[in-house]
Amino acid sequence: MNWKIIFQLSIFGLIMAFGTVSLIPDKVEPAFWVVIFIFCAWVIAKACAGKYFLHGLFTGLVNCVWITVVHVLFYSTYIVNHKQMDEMTTNMPASFATHPRLAMAIMGLVIGITSAIILGLFSFVASKIVKSK
Repeated sequence: MNWKIIFQLSIFGLIMAFGTVSLIPDKVEPAFWVVIFIFCAWVIAKACAGKYFLHGLFTGLVNCVWITVVHVLFYSTYIVNHKQMDEMTTNMPASFATHPRLAMAIMGLVIGITSAIILGLFSFVASKIVKSK
């Protein structure tokens, strides 16, 4: 496993974490993620000698940690700019509604694991298309 590449690529997740707190609107965020996933998959396919899916998966998991931590720490700013997240929290069971940061952390982990699997698949597919060095 190339942990240096995994950490370096995860910096995109850290940048997106801060960007989505107040700068990047919900409507365009998926477009940013598609571009990031394609770029990360390409770099993994070029730089790594094997285990492409795992490299993408671990990059996505580190992204998940960055994003979840930043969103929980900056919850009050994040929630002002993401009204749908506030509405989802109020529609959850009472235990989550009274602890919205906990709800955000759990939802962030679920979404993060799902996107990590997707990045792993992107990386695997890219390894079949791109020639590594």
